[in-house]
Amino acid sequence: MSNYDIKDKSLAEGGRRRIDWAEREMPVLRQIMERFKKERPLAGLRVSACLHVTAETANLMKTLQAGGADVVLTASNPLSTQDDVAAALVNLYEIPTFAIKGEDNVTYYKHITAALDHKPHMTMDDGADLVSTIHKDRRELLADIVGGTEETTTGVIRLRAMAADKMLNFPVIAVNDAMTKHFFDNRYGTGQSTIDGIIRATNVLLAGKKFVVAGYGWCGRGLASRARGMGAQVIVTEVDPLKALEAVMDGYEVMPMLEAAKVGDFFCTVTGDLNVIDGHHFEAMKDGAIVSNSGHFNVEINIPALESMSTGKPTLVRPFVDQYTTKDGRKINILGEGRLINLASAEGHPASVMDMSFANQALSAEYMAKNASKLEKKVYSVPADIDAEIARLKLEAMGVHIDNLTDEQVKYLNSWQEGT
Repeated sequence: MSNYDIKDKSLAEGGRRRIDWAEREMPVLRQIMERFKKERPLAGLRVSACLHVTAETANLMKTLQAGGADVVLTASNPLSTQDDVAAALVNLYEIPTFAIKGEDNVTYYKHITAALDHKPHMTMDDGADLVSTIHKDRRELLADIVGGTEETTTGVIRLRAMAADKMLNFPVIAVNDAMTKHFFDNRYGTGQSTIDGIIRATNVLLAGKKFVVAGYGWCGRGLASRARGMGAQVIVTEVDPLKALEAVMDGYEVMPMLEAAKVGDFFCTVTGDLNVIDGHHFEAMKDGAIVSNSGHFNVEINIPALESMSTGKPTLVRPFVDQYTTKDGRKINILGEGRLINLASAEGHPASVMDMSFANQALSAEYMAKNASKLEKKVYSVPADIDAEIARLKLEAMGVHIDNLTDEQVKYLNSWQEGT
């Protein structure tokens, strides 16, 4: 196979071992793969996927391939690729892959172009870069595209904005909205993997430190919980009064970012918005502050503002730690170039939570293949029956059993006559 761009094909055997290890923790996706092999619900469909190229993603690609899809994969972030996994996808599973860890922006978009040259019938996005590139630069592809799926909060925000502006030209299922995705992937996956990334990058003790979490959505909730579990004193910043109130009631200190900037030791943004940590926040930070992001794009931290306040270029003091020296002599440390720290310096979400997220991706792709002609050009939530089935399969795989409603209980819940 000649249609690929990866670091080194010789890494494939290590990638295979990593993929196999992850598969053991992905029993729901494995069951879907076995069914897909028999039923081939995606036969004849070309799928272009822009996702983090990890062992878990490889198992999703294998599942789509088993379902009959002709799949091409490109990275959704320049720092999130596992090069050995990319090699295994190309060398062992014959899935064209365009991803190199540390690729520059020019290469990143060259790879997206290569994935779109596959002329997809369906897109699978993690941040909506495929969809936005199609609509901006590759509109000739729109005629053949039946629909897509989107994995992230950030991507769903972009797609809903496109739909609101009447610019979205095909239906997209917001996988991120599934309860089995945001409850578990965002909360437990982001929570654990972000702490893992920060610790791997810095090897600094969290216990006793002030840890600032910007945003109290599902990712923020998980991160705050895990940071507190490591002994940190957690501060939450928010713009939504309901989420801020929830953070207070959950026992966290809540304050504006400018106030948090004065006292924080660690900072991590998980909002999906722009310049959450800005120049005036850097001006207030303590010497030695450690700043990271676990939102999809690196725009949450205004690194150009920090550069303008600094003397010279940053020093790479550790892998994934750029240390900036401000003009007044303070050291401020940016982790992973401001990109997703849980994938830049760690391995992303544990496979057991990605099992549910990627089960949603696979079943949503199947749903789109069957129902695209009936759908409007807008963003849809994952159908409730798919969400419930994934939860059921996950419980079954964990050996957990639950009760079923009796006929009498069903009748009661669907009636109004009986009262006190």
